[in-house]
Amino acid sequence: MWTALFARFLHRLIRNGNLAVSISGGPQMMFGNGEGSKVTLQIKDAATVRRLIFDPELAVGESYTNGALSIAGDDVQGLLGIVVGNFRQADVLPVPARIFAAMRHVRRRLDQSNPETGARRNVAHHYDLTPAIYDLFLDADRQYSCAYFTDTTMSLDAAQAAKKAHIARKLLISPGMRVLDIGCGWGGLALTLARDHGAQVTGITLSQEQLAIARDRADAAGLADRVSFKLIDYRAMTGQFDRIVSVGMFEHVGAPNFATFFNVVRDRLTEDGVALIHTIGRTAPPNATNPWIAKYIFPGGYVPSLSEVAQAIQDSGLRIGDIECLRLHYAMTLRCWFDRFSAKVDTAAALKDQRFVRMWRYYLAASEQTFRHGPQDVFQFQLCRRPDAVPITRDYLYPPTEQSLAQAAE
Repeated sequence: MWTALFARFLHRLIRNGNLAVSISGGPQMMFGNGEGSKVTLQIKDAATVRRLIFDPELAVGESYTNGALSIAGDDVQGLLGIVVGNFRQADVLPVPARIFAAMRHVRRRLDQSNPETGARRNVAHHYDLTPAIYDLFLDADRQYSCAYFTDTTMSLDAAQAAKKAHIARKLLISPGMRVLDIGCGWGGLALTLARDHGAQVTGITLSQEQLAIARDRADAAGLADRVSFKLIDYRAMTGQFDRIVSVGMFEHVGAPNFATFFNVVRDRLTEDGVALIHTIGRTAPPNATNPWIAKYIFPGGYVPSLSEVAQAIQDSGLRIGDIECLRLHYAMTLRCWFDRFSAKVDTAAALKDQRFVRMWRYYLAASEQTFRHGPQDVFQFQLCRRPDAVPITRDYLYPPTEQSLAQAAE
């Protein structure tokens, strides 16, 4: 019975692609239109099939991580490309799965409440891993957010440097400006703004590991007099700053706290100040966080809909100076991370174990395929309190190169 139900579900879901599935070593069942590379899936037993029927959003990741679901050649990218690429509407899900999804949507605000104590615990779950894990796949500056590929052939390190430069231009940084970096990570952006732009930067984080590394980096770079890092929640900050930047942190705020977050940005920003909020976002209506991601990767995390963020900004009284959608830049970033991590799985397994390796590869692959095929994007919100705080055209973002100046003079 379970096999028949599962096959019916897959026939409704997989319209494109080439997926072969066998259960408990039984015969292969084929799904899709046969186009593209064949992905072969082996499901261990009927119990796994039941879990996949009742809650596929959670069970696919769990079954792969635990080894109950295996893929020929360990082609997790191929499997998730087919699944995410074919998923267009919730009504293809079995009835039990739709019930689970509806329940998550109803309780999503409770799941994202993120009081200060909970926020610290959630941050520690992900960011206080063995630091060497991140060295396996991040760039040299440890930028753990969407890079900016001005050229699709550029390296990850170059694309992350381009991202920081792009943000600095949007912030219109001048020497001596006081900058608040909310969710400063390992300190790379803060150090760049101080070293390359002469800013006085305060970076805040809730991660003990990130704090220690950021402070060590500031000391090693001789920038400790221009950059300070603090272990503090954004809600507890005081004072005012000429510029505020937050990259990859807003996804941890939670919908119930959006108003608080933007009110803090408004109150901490000087009258003529500029803020830049860089966040993953949805181009579809609000929805609950994927249950596997929430359970294993980012507890308390939430990818906001553009409409939710815009409403919270509007209610705070801040002005939107600009919005940019980076679209496929994060898919390209994630593929770099996936390839780099996959090349060092033996080292990762020695640091953790094989289960962690499967979990991390699934996380990176699922994230990439969601950016390629799902309603997921990266938004950069440039915010200000006064309408004249930023130039009225985007010319300042794209300074002319020596080559373009020479061409213009001809």
